[in-house]
Amino acid sequence: MDENTYVLNEIHKGLVMGMESISVVSSKVGDQAFKKVLEQHYNQYGSLLNRINQDLEGSGIKPDDTPAAEKVMGWTSIQFNTIADKSNSHIADMLITGTTMGIIKGRKLLNKNPSLKKETKQTLNDFIKEQEHQVEKLKEWL
Repeated sequence: MDENTYVLNEIHKGLVMGMESISVVSSKVGDQAFKKVLEQHYNQYGSLLNRINQDLEGSGIKPDDTPAAEKVMGWTSIQFNTIADKSNSHIADMLITGTTMGIIKGRKLLNKNPSLKKETKQTLNDFIKEQEHQVEKLKEWL
């Protein structure tokens, strides 16, 4: 697997994990304004995910799925962390933590793969910028 495919695959996994996390926490949110913010984040991720899927499919590559154990751990963590506290602030805090991990992963991918194709580098930068934007929006709910 070349570095461009590897990077797109990693972004793909991050977006899928983010979308799954948003889906799980959204069901715990009662505040409609906060739910709308989460829906917008979900849709932004979906848009970027579609772009990555098209890039990968255009190269004849099927994206790797997020490992099942990772999905279960994410779901379990959300369930456990929202048993006692389903407040907007707590959920925003949880999402900021996960999103920040995505930003770090994106920055590492960018720094460790300096010879990416222009298009892949742009997609990676878009991924990072979207995550940074989401963190800023979520801070309003802390």
